[in-house]
Amino acid sequence: MVSNPAPADSSADGGLNRAFAVLRDTFGLNQFRPHQGEVIHTLINGGDAIAIMPTGGGKSLCYQIPSIVRKGTGVVISPLIALMKDQVDALRQYGVKAASLNSGMTYYDRRRVESRLIAGDLDVLYLAPEGLLAEPMLALLEKIPLALFAIDEAHCVSRWGHDFRPEYLRLSILGERFAGVPRVALTATADEMTRREIATQLNLRGADEHVAGFDRPNIRYMISETAGAKQALLDFLNEKHRGDSGIVYCLSRRNVDEAAKWFRAKGLRAVPYHAGLAKADRDRHHNMFVNEEGVIVVATVAFGMGIDKPDVRFVAHLSLPKTIESYYQETGRAGRDGLPASAWMSYGLQDVTMLIQMLESSEADEEFKRVERSKINALLGMCESADCRRVTILGYFGESYEGPCGNCDNCLESPETWDGTVVTQKALSCVQQTRQMFGVSYLVDVLLGKSTDRIKRFGHHRLKVYGAGLELGASEWRTVIRQLTAMRLLDPDPDGFGGLRLTDKGRAQLQAGETVLLRKLRRKKVTKPAPRVSSAAPLTDTVDQALFDALRKLRLGLARAQNVPPYVIFHDMTLMEMARKRPRDAATMAAIAGVGPVKVSRYGEEFLKVIREYGT
Repeated sequence: MVSNPAPADSSADGGLNRAFAVLRDTFGLNQFRPHQGEVIHTLINGGDAIAIMPTGGGKSLCYQIPSIVRKGTGVVISPLIALMKDQVDALRQYGVKAASLNSGMTYYDRRRVESRLIAGDLDVLYLAPEGLLAEPMLALLEKIPLALFAIDEAHCVSRWGHDFRPEYLRLSILGERFAGVPRVALTATADEMTRREIATQLNLRGADEHVAGFDRPNIRYMISETAGAKQALLDFLNEKHRGDSGIVYCLSRRNVDEAAKWFRAKGLRAVPYHAGLAKADRDRHHNMFVNEEGVIVVATVAFGMGIDKPDVRFVAHLSLPKTIESYYQETGRAGRDGLPASAWMSYGLQDVTMLIQMLESSEADEEFKRVERSKINALLGMCESADCRRVTILGYFGESYEGPCGNCDNCLESPETWDGTVVTQKALSCVQQTRQMFGVSYLVDVLLGKSTDRIKRFGHHRLKVYGAGLELGASEWRTVIRQLTAMRLLDPDPDGFGGLRLTDKGRAQLQAGETVLLRKLRRKKVTKPAPRVSSAAPLTDTVDQALFDALRKLRLGLARAQNVPPYVIFHDMTLMEMARKRPRDAATMAAIAGVGPVKVSRYGEEFLKVIREYGT
């Protein structure tokens, strides 16, 4: 038994024309972003698609507009209740008939939504994969006209990915049970392996594939090996992002709690978020972040997927993420509105050791571990590289980029290199002579000739390398050893004891002594100021700061009255355009990107009143 799919548009151009009318008249936008038009055209005409588009690249419109244009209801599969709520709130602001069904709803609320669905009174319905796959829901969907199925966060289908959800594997049933209903899988992060798995697992092998560029030019990437990561981040935030909203990621729950407490003591509005907190606390902290301004969430990776907040001005990592995919996905939560944002990270070799130990102690099969080891090595290589960060990141996803980008730490302050052949030999010899059993701190103590009880107990004060490294300080030796690990001359011990061991490449280097160029430890800050747009900072010369702040204040009051996030009323970018262009009436306001006729009718006069108070 199958549902009744909406018919394909008889005219390809006609379908795209109607899509553009919805874009303009409903969402207040004047042009499609790259690949949006192609994906929308495919779906309107009944075809399947896979869309890989960067965060903030407009994935949602790719299925929302066809759901409105085509007859029937568009069903969106989303992994998080919070994301569903944000999307539904935003669509309702534009006058779109949208709703969600999720496990947090009462029986009566569910029945009301189901009644609207049966009556054909919904353009878009959001469901979790578990809710969709329940037999009563499948049976209900078979009885009604369906515009399409959209599988959001489709990377969750990949067991090689960073957010694997087993229930996503069952979504292949949609192609079998709802033949003729177009499907689209969407995600921001998918390397070639993940894209193949999306197509295979969701039975979308014949789908049109659209891969937009992965570049997020508004994000400035900065990676630091600085000791005292929390203080370094605090200094950075005080200098560049005072009063801004942001996310700080830590590897463990304990680190999250400690960091949030430390940042609060320093005067920041920081709250923790991890799975160990009570649900009421998690919900309260999430709502603070979404609905208020200037809130910093310190979190494990349990927080973030599906966050729709466009004005996150920074994402920081106090430890390494698991892979470059994770790093790209997490940093992509900054600057969704296209305004300048920062991705800041501090790391140490102990992070790599911990990731390796977590991987090796898992019950995953050897093939999975092999792939994950290569991903950890690629991440460390990115951190230690002297090349443009953007070139490295995009290259990982198979996209060439003509660098330098001019918007990362390595481009703004080119790292110096030096001949590290001799110190490389000393470091590798130290690992070998201590029998490949010890971690970085111990190796550095041996190289510096420290007289510790532990060194004496093992008799390592008698080794040739003992005290042979006095030409460098402790921090420089740690940098050397990190770089040798990134070069795959050394590997963390996978058995969980924190030691380093020589690789085959490292043993060959020890014998041959070939020239090794190392990157110098960066001791000074990036001198060129990072671009900044925040409530506490001046805007461009053409935007009146006082008017912009007044518009934000009005928006916040309207949002609180409706219990919705401020950005579903208007984005910061839209308010900046209002402050810049100072529309005189409803017609000129409707022409500003992100407004449109529905929002003009709801809010136009109130915003125009504020603008008039500030003159022309």
